[in-house]
Amino acid sequence: MNTIIGALAQPVGWLLSSIYDLIGNYGITLIVFTLIVKVCLYPLYSKQIKSTARMAQVQPKMKALQQKYANDKQTLNMKLSEMYKEEKFNPAAGCLPMLIQMPIIFGIFALLRNPLAYLQSDEMLFAVHESFLWMVDLSQPDKWILPILAGIATFISFRMTSQQQSAAQPGGMGSMMKMMQYFFPVMIVLMGRSFPAGLTIYWFVGQFIQIFFNLHLNKVRKKIKEGGK
Repeated sequence: MNTIIGALAQPVGWLLSSIYDLIGNYGITLIVFTLIVKVCLYPLYSKQIKSTARMAQVQPKMKALQQKYANDKQTLNMKLSEMYKEEKFNPAAGCLPMLIQMPIIFGIFALLRNPLAYLQSDEMLFAVHESFLWMVDLSQPDKWILPILAGIATFISFRMTSQQQSAAQPGGMGSMMKMMQYFFPVMIVLMGRSFPAGLTIYWFVGQFIQIFFNLHLNKVRKKIKEGGK
């Protein structure tokens, strides 16, 4: 497992080092690095939202078939396949973006949690200990301000995402999502107090950018729901 994570962390480590060579400030490098990563992953977020919106469109037909063939699973599966083909909808499409993102996220977390294990440049060995804003050493945890900011950004981003999913799939994951939208940000605050500040900066900036992604993708979802493309 460590070998796999190391293989994922190496290329993102190269990107981080390259950005630092241009900027010369580790804190700003982390912000630019996060922006590049999020922009590269945006097509996956967009595809996921579009798939969720399409699910909402075909759901009434799915329910009608499930009721009609409730006692005949084989026929139900056949009719659902025909309906998916007719609607040009792939039910697995919503999961694919997340599956692609996860290895990238694991690699980034491994790199920023223990950068000295993956960054070979002597210059970067000193860079990870640089100060930034009120933080004296980005390799050490920031106990309160940054974790709280990360928790707030996570709450807003997660709440927007859960609202999008609830709108697309009414009654789908109501109570579970409501519980997670409070539990997850608290967990981020607690984890942020023990993780290196550099990793918490990545998470905070990433969630901050995600809020703007969600605002745009919410418009895309509404357009699909209204029958646009």
